[in-house]
Amino acid sequence: MILTNYWWLILWPILMGPILALILPKTEVSVFGITLERWPLVAVWILVLPYIFWCMNRSEFADTEVYRSMFLEVPLPASAFTNYLSGHTKDRGFFILIWLLKHWIGNNDQAFFLIIAVFQLFCVASFFRQYSKDFWLCFFMFVASTDYLSWMFNGMRQFIAVSIILISFRCLLNRHYFLMLLLILLAASIHGSALLVLPILLIIYGRAWNKKTILLLMTVIMMILFVHPLTDIIEELLRDTQYNDIVTNDIWQQDDGTNMLRVLFYSVPALLSLAGKSYIDEADSPLLNLCVNCSICTASVYLLSAFSSGIYIGRIPVLTTLQGYIILPWLIDRMFTRTSAWLVRIVFISVYLIFFYYQMHIAWQLI
Repeated sequence: MILTNYWWLILWPILMGPILALILPKTEVSVFGITLERWPLVAVWILVLPYIFWCMNRSEFADTEVYRSMFLEVPLPASAFTNYLSGHTKDRGFFILIWLLKHWIGNNDQAFFLIIAVFQLFCVASFFRQYSKDFWLCFFMFVASTDYLSWMFNGMRQFIAVSIILISFRCLLNRHYFLMLLLILLAASIHGSALLVLPILLIIYGRAWNKKTILLLMTVIMMILFVHPLTDIIEELLRDTQYNDIVTNDIWQQDDGTNMLRVLFYSVPALLSLAGKSYIDEADSPLLNLCVNCSICTASVYLLSAFSSGIYIGRIPVLTTLQGYIILPWLIDRMFTRTSAWLVRIVFISVYLIFFYYQMHIAWQLI
């Protein structure tokens, strides 16, 4: 199954989602004090499978050839691999992962992309299914926001780390801190940016819109006022890291920050949670509190990236973006009447479709 028309990315959930929702009954469950309608596993995988195969049969889109070359050049003999690994001081876990997979599948790059896609979408789909009030809407947002293409086709290595962090989110909710720390360190061995989750945890833990999140927003505003010194500091910090090629490249000098439309788009969960804070406080669910605070982190860092670096800082919010998606379906159902909620969903989906068209047609010229 090869993706020859990018419209299928958005048509598949729109066409198949309602059918699956009608013919396969959901189960009502209580998760950390809130009631959710959980999709059956078979429905989840029917919806997700095409995206796995599209990843496996990917064309020369974005960083595909870079990852293919990485996979093919890793040597199989242990002695040769040890020498190879000594030349890579950053993200060694990723190269060890490639080496282990090559012992299993050989030089089959399609199988490599397939295994990575299965793992990533298993983590994403399981996360949405377990914690979201509306699995379909969250998965639709993941696709329509172009997160699917941006991260599974382009930032694949970082998204492996993000997928591991989604697993650690359950440990955070259940207060299994030692296991959570081990998972974060494992993710950091794949992509060093995962270590940023450690300070983020200090911010997101606690009630929604707590003093720490307010302080974060105020700090971001102050940093924006001193954006040029900040950029110099970032450039110095990135030297001798996995982003050194970005710093020394002309692209870094031409980087004018994240598009403000994208900043506003990814700030919707945080803005809606502020409007519906009374409902969140009333529910007092640790799941909702964490997801709301994640959405605040996403909005804050994206805002900072708009005035500094979209190439580097603009990559950080993915650590908390998917957690923020969880809050939207719940807030829509609580803040509005049954009829109004459906209208809001239609408007909401329409906005995402417009953004998808803008990103795919105007920004990337793929459709």
